[in-house]
Amino acid sequence: MPTNTLTHTHLSPSRVVGYSGQKGHRSVRRQIVPPALHIPDSAAASVFRAVRLRGPVGRDVIAGVTSLSIATVNRQVIALLEAGLLRERADLAVSGAIGRPRVPVEVNHEPFVTLGIHIGARTTSIVAADLFGRTLDTVETPTPRNPAGPALASLADSARRYLRRWHRRRPLWVGVAIGGTVDGATGQVDHPRLGWRQAPVGQVLADALGLPVSVASHVDAMAGAELLLGMRRFLPSSPTSLYVYARETVGYALVIGGRVHCPSSGPGTIASLPAHSELLGGTGALETTVSDEAVVAVARQQRILPFAPANRGNGPATGIADLLRVARAGNQQAKDLLAERGRVLGEAVALLRDMLNPDELVVGGQAFTEYPEAMEQVEAAFAARSVLGPRDIRLTAFGNRVQEAGAGTVSLSGLYADPLGAMRRAGALDARLPEVTRDESSA
Repeated sequence: MPTNTLTHTHLSPSRVVGYSGQKGHRSVRRQIVPPALHIPDSAAASVFRAVRLRGPVGRDVIAGVTSLSIATVNRQVIALLEAGLLRERADLAVSGAIGRPRVPVEVNHEPFVTLGIHIGARTTSIVAADLFGRTLDTVETPTPRNPAGPALASLADSARRYLRRWHRRRPLWVGVAIGGTVDGATGQVDHPRLGWRQAPVGQVLADALGLPVSVASHVDAMAGAELLLGMRRFLPSSPTSLYVYARETVGYALVIGGRVHCPSSGPGTIASLPAHSELLGGTGALETTVSDEAVVAVARQQRILPFAPANRGNGPATGIADLLRVARAGNQQAKDLLAERGRVLGEAVALLRDMLNPDELVVGGQAFTEYPEAMEQVEAAFAARSVLGPRDIRLTAFGNRVQEAGAGTVSLSGLYADPLGAMRRAGALDARLPEVTRDESSA
């Protein structure tokens, strides 16, 4: 049986910093880098993507998948081997084949780690991801409720302490997914629910961790995860797809031509979309009707749940878990509340679909995934409300881990878009490594 033993690599110890047991990590110039939530088209990125999705794989297959010439593929593979991002698998070489280009290559994922941070309204998740985008580990901590300065200092300290656990891997990048309005170029965030205005999220984390940092809207990040890591990553991307999120907040993102649409002024909002439900309070606005907090408040008013003690932490998160438990135990009132939330969400998705008419519809967030029993109501309301033809609604591939996947994707997006440039930015690659022409498709 073939092993995953590294049999050969063009890896020079002087090239990759922090590899081969080096204890410390070289400090790098602090940088805020806009997230790259799109399918890359440069030669190096296309080759790395092909190997990531199909490896171990031969260079002839890479050329066929990417439509690059064999000469271009060879140059890019050599550069990625030199960078330590790929490794050769001589144990899988075809018997009788002559010459190194017949040796398959795969992603060299063990030496590296990226850090994703999802800052939610109530809970922050810190995620370690490998180069495939797989979650290696996650920790959760309450999002600090104090002003942005001390809150960010506390989160940065948590991230720094968490990163120490990964002393055997070289950290490359930090990706932050957060609600509110995000300036990807500066890493600043306006987050009304947290009371943050122009909060220097990116800069604080870059200062604390000494790594490049990318900051994205959390719904854009989740849409990016579907695009780059989801179940359809092997297929040609749909011309347009609409991603709708609901949990404690609601939001949406558009993917157009393999790229998450990220307006310079921040994402649009659907919080105030009209929503009518007497059962859920009749507020008339989507977010204040379907959020966890709103649904739990109604459940307590109807005595489905007891009112929470003043000292009980993580209120709505705990309350929604209790409501789900009661519904699954057979309480009809609890079932009706969750079904009604599904109906309201289905109508909202229909309204967005009728305005934007995307080729694909994806929904995510725990309002959809924690109680999939209500998807029947979502789909029925969608079909009844939409004036366009039938269209399937697909649940996110990441289930209840979609926030982690989004943050992890932001932490990897720079590497996926420009593998060699990202390694240089991270200080993991000797700057003397020769550049390889990025657009060599005609070579």
